[in-house]
Formats: sequence, C-alpha cells, structure tokens
Amino acid sequence: MTAMVLAAAATAAFSFGEVKVDCEERDGWKLAFSREVAPDGAEIAKISLDCAESKLPPKTRLSLVVPQVGMDYCWNVNTGDCGMRPNWGARSQTEVAQGMPVFVYFDGNDTSHFSVAAEECVRHLNHVGGVREEGSLLEIGIAWFETPEAPISHYETRVRFDARAKGFADAVREAVAWIEKTAGVVPCPVPKSACDPLYSSWYNFHQDVFAADIEAELAIAAKLGMKTFIVDDGWQTDDTNRGYAYCGDWQVSKRRFPDMAAHVKRVQDMGIKYMMWYSVPFVGHKSANFARFKGKYIGERSSLSTAVLDPRFPEVRKFLVDTYVKALKDWNIDGFKLDFIDAFRFSGKDPAVKEKYAGRDIKSLPLAVDTLMTEVKEALTAIKPDILVEFRQSYVGPAIRKYGNMLRVGDCPGNMRRNRFATANLRLASGGAAVHSDMLEWNFAESPEHAALYVINAMFGVVQYSVMLRNAPKEHLAMVEKWIKFSQDHRDTLLNGKFTPHHPELQYPVIEAEGDNEVVIGLYDDGRIVDVPEKKTFVMNASGKDSFVIRRGGKISEVSCKSGDWVEL
Repeated sequence: MTAMVLAAAATAAFSFGEVKVDCEERDGWKLAFSREVAPDGAEIAKISLDCAESKLPPKTRLSLVVPQVGMDYCWNVNTGDCGMRPNWGARSQTEVAQGMPVFVYFDGNDTSHFSVAAEECVRHLNHVGGVREEGSLLEIGIAWFETPEAPISHYETRVRFDARAKGFADAVREAVAWIEKTAGVVPCPVPKSACDPLYSSWYNFHQDVFAADIEAELAIAAKLGMKTFIVDDGWQTDDTNRGYAYCGDWQVSKRRFPDMAAHVKRVQDMGIKYMMWYSVPFVGHKSANFARFKGKYIGERSSLSTAVLDPRFPEVRKFLVDTYVKALKDWNIDGFKLDFIDAFRFSGKDPAVKEKYAGRDIKSLPLAVDTLMTEVKEALTAIKPDILVEFRQSYVGPAIRKYGNMLRVGDCPGNMRRNRFATANLRLASGGAAVHSDMLEWNFAESPEHAALYVINAMFGVVQYSVMLRNAPKEHLAMVEKWIKFSQDHRDTLLNGKFTPHHPELQYPVIEAEGDNEVVIGLYDDGRIVDVPEKKTFVMNASGKDSFVIRRGGKISEVSCKSGDWVEL
C-alpha cells in the first residue's frame, strides 16, 4: 500500500494501529508513504520525499498512538534508566555521533511488547516516546529535518516496528541488526587486541602525565596482565587547568615527553600497545591553529575555551586526517582515542546558510562528519590494518561502528552500577565491537574485596583500569591480577558468548554469558534466586553478601561465596 501525495499528510494501517506521516512547508515536495512486512515479520514504514529541484527538505514527522499494555519500561542505549516518561517529557535526539535510534518497550519479565528502530543513523532525528495521561496511551514520534539541513531533492528512509512479544535482549539485537543491514553499515574489523585488558592515564593522572611516570606504571600493569595503554589528555600541553584551550596544535610537550617515539617503543617492548587521545573537533583559543581556522568553525564552546571545527570544509578534514597519519608514522603508535565527536553539532543557526555554503564541499554537517571519519579510518588502516580506534558514549550508534572497533562507556567515575548498566547496554547494541567499561578507580582505603566489586561490575566488557598502581597496596594488586586472569581464562564466554542481561529496569541485577562449555553469571543484588544451568557455571558474587541462593534442576540451595569473589558450580 503506497500513497504519493502533494497533501501535507498520509496515513497507513499497521497491525497495531494507524501510523501518520506529515510534512510542514512542503513547497513542492511530494510525500510517499507505505507499509511493508519484513521477512522476519516486523512491519516497516517506508517514507520518501521528492522535489523537482534541490531545496531545504520539509520538516517531516511520523506519529502513532498505541495502548500502554505490557509497556512498563523503555530501553534506549544512552538512557540513565528505563523509566517511562510522560509525552511532554520523553524527548531525545540521535544522529551519527549521538545515540542510537532504537527504542524497546518492555515489561518486568524481560519481555518486549513493542520496539521502534529508524534506519536513519547519520542525519539528526528528534524522538518522542511517552505516556499520554488521558487513557494511558503511548505516543511515539520521529521527526526529520528539524535542525539545520542542506538542500536536497530526494530523501528516502524506513522505520521498523515490532509488536510481537519476545525477549527484551533479542528485540534490541534484532533492531540494531536491521539498521545495520538496511542502512548499509559495514562495521570496522575488530582485532583481538581490542579485547585486551587496558590501562588508562585519565583518572589517575588527568593532564599531569610524564613519560617516566607512565613507564613506571606500565611496568606494573604488564606484570598484572594488562596489554594496552591509552595516554589521555595532557601529552600535548604543559597546562593542567583542564579545559581545552591548548588543543588543536597537537605538538608533544617536550617537558613531559622528551622523545615520544622512544617512549612509545619502550612501552611496546613491555608487551603493551600504545594509544593516544585526541579531541577531534576542538581548536583551543590559546592554540596557534586557532587563528588559522578562523571562519571554519561551526561554533564556540566558551566554557571549555575552544572552538569547534566545521568538517564541511575539505581543508579541515585534511588537517585532521594528516594529524593522525603523522602521529601514526612518527611515533608508530597502535591506536587512537578519538574524543568529543558528539561536539560536531549546532548550538544555534548554521553559519553556512548566511555564507551560502562558501568553501564547503559538503552541505550537511552529519554527512560531513560521516565523510571525515570515513577518511580517517581509510587513511589509518592503509598504514596499519589492525589499528585500534576507541569511541565513547554517546557516539556509539550503528554508523559509528564503521570507523571504530572499541566502544567505551561514558565517564562515570566511582559509579559501579552505572558502569555495569551502560556496559550491558552497549553489549546489546554493538554487535561484534569490543565494548569497554569506563575506566575503574577506587580508594585504596577500601578492602580489596570491596574494590573487587568495581571490577566484577565491569566484567562483561573489556575492563579498563585507571588507578595509580605504584601506590596500590599489594593486596589490591593481587586482586587486580586475580580478576585479569579470570577475565582471560573465560574471555571467550564473557565477551563472545550468548549474552543475556536480566531486568534492565533494575539496571541488570543478574547478567549471564553462555559459551560452548560453560556459563558465567554476574550477581549484583542481594536476595535473588539465581537460576543455574546443569552446564559448568561460574558465579561472580558482587551482591555484598557472602552467600547466595541458586536454583538448579528444580532444587534450591544456598552457596557460600565471599562478596568480591567467584565460585565454580
């Protein structure tokens, strides 16, 4: 069923009700809207817009209303919780470097009853998905072209709806896989080293990094089993006032790193791969390059003392690509932490409109970001095919996987619950990418058993550590070594097994991964009965209690296991 209309709106009947698409200020645009059924049984809304000449696309909105039945919670990869919100407060945005257009509505038994996924994972979308108070109805909407956009003459997109009851985790994975397939996303290959235990300089050093201190730390890290290192902000400046005023020149601080290439080689000789941090869009107010790129910014971040580059200029993209290529060649590093991709966005009007897009070879900002990151990936992999590239929340959507192979939880220092919840969300949403926890830190006044809870909460991703190892009590170092060994002994199960996190509305109090010969379960809440299969099972106990109750083969029994430890069943 297809409707091609000049009118401002079109509707189509779906199994769950009517879906409407409407356009504002259509100005010669023709709207086509149809319903299709996918091979797996999901229903697809297909929308296309056509105009005889290139023009600004009309604001276009899809909307539907369904009864709130079995839809007690809402999952999205970047939400802090899964609570339902009212229609006037349930708003979010997605684009190439922000979030993911997948929303799953589920009940308290891990069952999805409705899911929505948008094919568009590059351009900006606005979303709403909240409860209408009158009648307990769920209002869902997606809007295109409500932010500055370049002129076009044709646009086509799809939205997937699945109203079939199914496991919550399966609903998420199927929706993400559909986006990747229909949008033509080809994920970046993931080398084995992307899944190795990692040490980061950020939480322990912040900007106060020096080659000798790092090498001393990594000598300890290597003995504990860590195999990758990220030097974060600070290597390029002598300033330690935070902010990004000195970003943009990307010259090594000779005071901190007298010979970067030799330093990198010494770290690699320890058996540790070396990655470097860059804040991609930022050119700081106190950098030499700030004047060079005047007129080529999309805006300012005054609170951070930096401007944001406009990647629609080819010379901007070339500068960024050349910067990373030079670092790779000069220092023989193994990867990059490319930060703040989500800062490529407008805070007001698009300056290009007033300038009639002068000097810009791409008019759409999200498409320019996509082009930039594609050029970066192609340039780096041409030199080193197994290059490591890390991104972090919120830019973790399907499109971002084309350029990077490590996706990390957003900063949540000291928040083990958030780290667990976000790691599990990324595991569901990221296919075969290497999902990393946020960097771990804890106070050394804690007992090693309590410090282990931070580790266990991150164990279903690649664990990143960022504690000052040279100051750690020997009992804490022994704890880290023990859990790194456990993570590597069960690596295939933990990272590649069938992944099933339970009760997202409670931030996953129980998580399990099943491999060919074993199951690993993480227990994060007291007072639960843990269902254990007949297969060999390891339970990591982060419940805070020194025993827990299991159900196996219909029999319920209590198991002794200290909190912060694991037991084989």
